Amino acid sequence: MAVARFDELPGWAQELIQGAPVARLGLLDSRDRPRVLPVTFAVVDGEIWTAVDHKPKRSPGSELARVRWLRRRGEAALTVDRYDDDWSRLAWVQVIGEVAIHEQPREGVVAALAAKYPQYRERAPEGPFLGLAPERFVHWRAAPEE
Repeated sequence: MAVARFDELPGWAQELIQGAPVARLGLLDSRDRPRVLPVTFAVVDGEIWTAVDHKPKRSPGSELARVRWLRRRGEAALTVDRYDDDWSRLAWVQVIGEVAIHEQPREGVVAALAAKYPQYRERAPEGPFLGLAPERFVHWRAAPEE
C-alpha cells in the first residue's frame, strides 16, 4: 500500500516509524551506485530528520560523503522494518522523497531527536541536518490489515 502523508499511514506503520531506534537511508553515491546507511532519526511534522552528530567519522573535519552525495542528488528512501522469527509479525515502511540539507534545522528537530536518543540530551547534534520531505510512503506487514 502507498500513501502520500505520514498521517495517512495506518496506526501500526506510524508506531513502527516513531518507535524504531534506527532506519536505513538509501541514496546514490557520486558514481550513481546505490548505498544504504543506518541513521538515527525523528519524525517532525510528517518529515523525517536525521543529523550529522558527534559519533566518530572516517574523515574528521571533512564533509561526510552522504552529505556530498545528497547535495548532488537529493532523492532518497528511508526504510524502517520489524523483523521477528515469527514471520507473521514482519513489517516495513519506506519513505520516498527528497532530502534537503540544512545547517540549522527547523524548530523542534533537535528536541525531537533528544527525546528519542539520550545521547543527544548529553550532546546535541550540531549538524548539518538532513530533512527528508516525503513524496510517498509505502508500507507492508504480514498480518492482515485491520
